[in-house]
Amino acid sequence: MLREALLKFTRELAAKFVIRRVTTNSILVNNEEYASSIVLTPDEFIGEWPSAPVAELDAGHFDALLEGKPEIVLLGTGPTNIFPPRELTFAFARKGIGFEVMDTAAAARTFNVLANEGRRVAAVLYL
Repeated sequence: MLREALLKFTRELAAKFVIRRVTTNSILVNNEEYASSIVLTPDEFIGEWPSAPVAELDAGHFDALLEGKPEIVLLGTGPTNIFPPRELTFAFARKGIGFEVMDTAAAARTFNVLANEGRRVAAVLYL
């Protein structure tokens, strides 16, 4: 017995900002290319991220980002996965905010999926 399923595909995206491409030299957001580490949410391009090494990040680096009350923060650590200090993960847990660390390409893909699901996601993306 065959079931007939009707599917509707659409190119309309819910997010104002979509990450189109990540290379070792740049990140393409919508039609704008950035050659430095950046911070964004689905509705706001916050700007460049300070050049602090991932291993030196602390909760204070994320204060301005957390004012937007994201439910999850993605940290893209460049071409490879680099874990930040354990205390940073604990700080997010204490606030009840999800915190995921992955390479930047994976973080960009995850950001796009969550943003287009209407989730309150924020991304910090290192080159």
